[in-house]
Amino acid sequence: MFNPIQYISQGDTPQEQLYHIESVLDAGQQWIQFRFKDTLSSIRWKTAEQVKKLCIPYKATLIINDDVDLALAIEADGVHLGLQDLSVTQARRMLPHQIIGGTANTLQDVQQRIVESCDYIGLGPLRYTPTKKKLSSLLGFEGYQQLLTALTPKERRTPLIAIGGITLEDVPILQQLGLSGIAVSNLLHQAPDPHQIIQQLQTYYL
Repeated sequence: MFNPIQYISQGDTPQEQLYHIESVLDAGQQWIQFRFKDTLSSIRWKTAEQVKKLCIPYKATLIINDDVDLALAIEADGVHLGLQDLSVTQARRMLPHQIIGGTANTLQDVQQRIVESCDYIGLGPLRYTPTKKKLSSLLGFEGYQQLLTALTPKERRTPLIAIGGITLEDVPILQQLGLSGIAVSNLLHQAPDPHQIIQQLQTYYL
């Protein structure tokens, strides 16, 4: 089930990943995108299995970043694909009933993702974020506005999720521009009370 408030995991070790994910689940987060890049595949897979177990009692949606085989193996709820990853068409053959999201940075990217029938599009980055090493061109609010204006009403039916260094103060602006939701990481990690942050986000998007 689609959720407009999406959490992208981070952590350099399995312990850090699991700690952060359990913390945000405890705080009420219902959508987890498991992203664990710089590690061995065996460690990533084992950690993903543990994340799946964490999500079950919370009835949280689990999306796997980039790895369709892993999403299939652990019966995750879906996968999120970068522009250089496996095509959405190929992923759909492997995961016919799961959620498939895709990254976009330009109008052309967005239209490509819509043609591919992505269930949602992660559009960004809004601004610089240390969470991702290889950032695409920054969009800023003006970039979002220009891109959304260029889309037809039919194209805008696919949910567009803002991503990249988003703060709480950005959320009402992004909503007014027409973004369907947000993806966050540090916003929850650095908050003294992530539960309060999630509640505030829900006033805008749920």
